[in-house]
Amino acid sequence: MSSRLSRRTVVAALSLSPFIATKSFAQSYPTKPIRFVVPYLAGGTTDLVARVVGEKVGAKLGQPVVVENRPGAGGNIGMDAVAKAEPDGHTIGFGAISTNALNPHIYKAVPFDPRKDFTAVSLLGTSTIVLEVGPSVPVKNVAEFIAHAKANPGLQYGTAGNGTSMHLAGVLFAQMTGTQMTHVAYRGSAPGINDMLGGHLGAMFDNLPASLPHIKAGKLTALAVASSARSPALPDVPTVAEAGLPGYAVEPWFGVYGPAKMPPAVTAALNAAFVEALGLAEVKDKLSQAGFNPKSSSAAELEALTQSEYEKFGKVARDAKITVE
Repeated sequence: MSSRLSRRTVVAALSLSPFIATKSFAQSYPTKPIRFVVPYLAGGTTDLVARVVGEKVGAKLGQPVVVENRPGAGGNIGMDAVAKAEPDGHTIGFGAISTNALNPHIYKAVPFDPRKDFTAVSLLGTSTIVLEVGPSVPVKNVAEFIAHAKANPGLQYGTAGNGTSMHLAGVLFAQMTGTQMTHVAYRGSAPGINDMLGGHLGAMFDNLPASLPHIKAGKLTALAVASSARSPALPDVPTVAEAGLPGYAVEPWFGVYGPAKMPPAVTAALNAAFVEALGLAEVKDKLSQAGFNPKSSSAAELEALTQSEYEKFGKVARDAKITVE
């Protein structure tokens, strides 16, 4: 009897060992610094949010969150690094509407499938895209900008990269206004802003946080925001729809993702840390003042958003015939 009981005990222990190991790992997580991959250049919206929120997440989890900027290919290079990392929660990525919904439809080769190769953790929030001009374009509002663009076919406008939500905003604007504009893709916001300030680029569709200091300093002119509502950071600047293009709206969202098959307990720990960080008044104030709209979610909610937006922007990309090498 004792022999049979012993065997049963051993069998039961062996069958439970994977669960015990997973639970033990989750309880000890994290065991080292967490790498937070931002797939864009330093100085842009994602970099700002990652550093502000990452600091609080690190304090909550007891290990530093180290931001690593890996720009290129509209965010694909950085997110590919996340997809191929060990799914232990020590590498996470700053995904976006572009990397996780739009890019697979417009790039000829994307090395990951956002529907299968990531574990959703939490929404981070939404950002505001601003249509702005530099000193080389003498206009004060959207109507004047449209007239200027029609009078100057091929007018160049910049964005933070091919396939970004800013690129989509520019394409839709040109379609709806019947203007012929030339897209100039930069590796992040900062280089495009520098070219505008230097008079080498006329206009940009940019994420507001990167451009806001220059707008407030009077060096760049904000004509309109691409969102469905005005930005609290620029309450006197109309939406593009208000400025004469009803129905126009592009609102980029951002979220945290880990590699596929992360342990549920690790995902839950990360989610709790990000939700708490985004709920802090000081974080909300800092990000809101910079033009970012912080908002957390459950992992399931971000996963559902990713899947639905993937389908939605597949259609938009096909209709707009956006393609990137």
